[in-house]
Amino acid sequence: MLRFHAADYGSTVAEILALADPEGTPGHRLLPLAGGACVSEPARRRLEQDPLPPVVRCGLFLYLSCLDEAHKIAQEIHSATGSYWHGLMHRQEPDFSNSAYWFRKVGRHEIFPALREAAIEIAGDRWPEVKTSAAWDPFRFLDACEEAHRRPNAQLEQTLREIQRAEWQLLFDYCAREAAGKES
Repeated sequence: MLRFHAADYGSTVAEILALADPEGTPGHRLLPLAGGACVSEPARRRLEQDPLPPVVRCGLFLYLSCLDEAHKIAQEIHSATGSYWHGLMHRQEPDFSNSAYWFRKVGRHEIFPALREAAIEIAGDRWPEVKTSAAWDPFRFLDACEEAHRRPNAQLEQTLREIQRAEWQLLFDYCAREAAGKES
């Protein structure tokens, strides 16, 4: 499983993530399953000033729960990864049917095997459905998030938020590494 260290992505990213979670470990914030306001105006302003690649900026805005900014960028990323960020943004909005539309456009993403392993490790017996499929199923996870939104269950919500954090970390890591490879 990915061990996420904000400093691995450069000083700008580490600074933005630290502004978003000054009391915790940068990059380890539990994002809300649904809703939520932008968590840090200083981080949002800092991110707006930096010319990071769009896939990285989109992920950071999503991490900050700045959904409008994330949405605007995701609409301009015409790839499976852009569709993935778009699907995550709509899942958190929450607009579950729109999220499903974007996850259909994702297809099978490269992070899915690692995400399934992380989800199994995180969930244990708290969300056994994750073990019933041989591959990561973003629609099953989407359904679980919708269920937690409609019928609150603190234990399930905590588990899903932890999986969502791993999902964000894996996708962000994928985007940052891909962007760095294109710059070389």
